[in-house]
Amino acid sequence: MMTEVPVPARERSIQFERPQRVDFGMLLGIAIAVIATVAGIASTGVSLRYFLQPTGALIVLGGTLGVTIITTPHTGLVSAGRRVRDLFRTSALNREALIVEIISYARIARTKGLFAVEPLIGQASNKFLSESLLLAMDVRQRPELQSALQDKVRLRERQGEVDARILEVAGGFAPTIGVVGTVVGLIDVFRQFSSLSSVVNGVGTAFVSTIYGLVLANIVLLPAAQRIRARVAEAFEAQELMMEGVLCVFDGAHPAVIRQRLSCFLPHGSETHDS
Repeated sequence: MMTEVPVPARERSIQFERPQRVDFGMLLGIAIAVIATVAGIASTGVSLRYFLQPTGALIVLGGTLGVTIITTPHTGLVSAGRRVRDLFRTSALNREALIVEIISYARIARTKGLFAVEPLIGQASNKFLSESLLLAMDVRQRPELQSALQDKVRLRERQGEVDARILEVAGGFAPTIGVVGTVVGLIDVFRQFSSLSSVVNGVGTAFVSTIYGLVLANIVLLPAAQRIRARVAEAFEAQELMMEGVLCVFDGAHPAVIRQRLSCFLPHGSETHDS
């Protein structure tokens, strides 16, 4: 007769989906910045076609991308790209509902034991919460669990900062590369110095590259970096809530005590009600 060897909890699959929606705040900010810039240009009476300079765009975009590739390892670029993509999507996290969910796990753990929670982990509303509960199934000592969860939270926070820093570095180079494009344009202008009208028009055209660099840095890259940091800070607070909640479940704490300890993670004035 063969004895079935139990599989560690962390190796079991997790089945859940986290609904996401378009971040309209992000899109609204981009729209306002673009409209304000275009309207400001239009108010000067200068035709917008004057600012469409393929050569300047090529130098600024290509140069910034090239410098970013030089300064950043491939894995960092991929991670930052995914992070930027995720900026346009958001998942609503109801912290009050999350606390109620954690309390429900605590009640089961107090009455039936910690491993009675395991069948419900696949239905957890948050990936980090499910991973933390699975980890709680595999460890024996609280300090071990706390250390593992803290390392996980800090690693995710550090990765978010690295991704933001990549965009910040690119934003620092973009204006300088725009100046390079301007110098290239001026060199081309002075080749036609015999025609004063060509020089006057060409000087204005050359400085469009500087505008491209400033816009790329201050409307795209640097705001995106700050947006990533804001997302990371928000996620960090939520993960700290879940970490503290899982430790309470592991300790077998009373639901009322858990509610009191986790309420500090709610926005000011919010209250958690648990039936």
